[in-house]
Amino acid sequence: MRPIAVVGNLAIDIVEGAPERVGGGTFHAGRALRLLHTPARLVTKCATADRARLLPPVAALGLPVSSHGGDSTVTFGMHYDGDVRTMEVLALGDPWTPEEARGWVQDALARVEWVHVAPLLRSDFPAETLRELARGRRLSYDAQGLVRPPRTGPLVLDDDYDPEVLRHVSVLKLADDEAAALFGGEPSRADLEQLGVPEVLVTQGSRGVLVFAGGRIEHVPARPLAGDVDPTGAGDAFSAAYLSARNSGHAPVPSARRAGALVAGLIAVPEPDEG
Repeated sequence: MRPIAVVGNLAIDIVEGAPERVGGGTFHAGRALRLLHTPARLVTKCATADRARLLPPVAALGLPVSSHGGDSTVTFGMHYDGDVRTMEVLALGDPWTPEEARGWVQDALARVEWVHVAPLLRSDFPAETLRELARGRRLSYDAQGLVRPPRTGPLVLDDDYDPEVLRHVSVLKLADDEAAALFGGEPSRADLEQLGVPEVLVTQGSRGVLVFAGGRIEHVPARPLAGDVDPTGAGDAFSAAYLSARNSGHAPVPSARRAGALVAGLIAVPEPDEG
């Protein structure tokens, strides 16, 4: 089986005012791929000044990592009310250029058929870069790259994206708030068809996920969880697990079920030991 890859910026996450920790799709998706024992590669970058503190947790996952330094690292402040998240963008990250995609990134993606592209903001992956990444490969794309404007301050989603981005995408993952930003609420089959993407996953937190494939929508319920959860990175983990299943030959709906089961285990917060 060919390896899959995850491409995206690392981030600095500040959750509920706690100390800074590493974030970004390459880290959270990498955690899922390690648990699944899936052959995978992580392709990432952050500010050169932040590499010494952000890369060790990524390297500790035990997956091959290709990384470059840049000028800045995207930074988020996050607060949760259950599985509802509010965010503030404290700093922007560097975009990925077509030249990078044709150069060092291309070398890192040798023999890869499926690539999960994990943007954190709309500016991360221009359409020209996605076109280069998609040459001879199938792309999964996180809709954060559609609805998150590249500006600092409270994160307010909008639908002002370049439709050319989706021309190169085989699987699109939307969170329910991102779907609301694009369609005004839960999307219909016609809404998802107009995107022009063969497979669309709409994750709905504790309610499960909608799977659009073959022109049909099917709802896959979530596994009930008791107690506290930490949903940071759950979307990235879901995308990675879904791609792992698709790469292994599973159909879209069974792949979504497998991915949901993995994410349930990842986000559950263990009960403290008694005594």
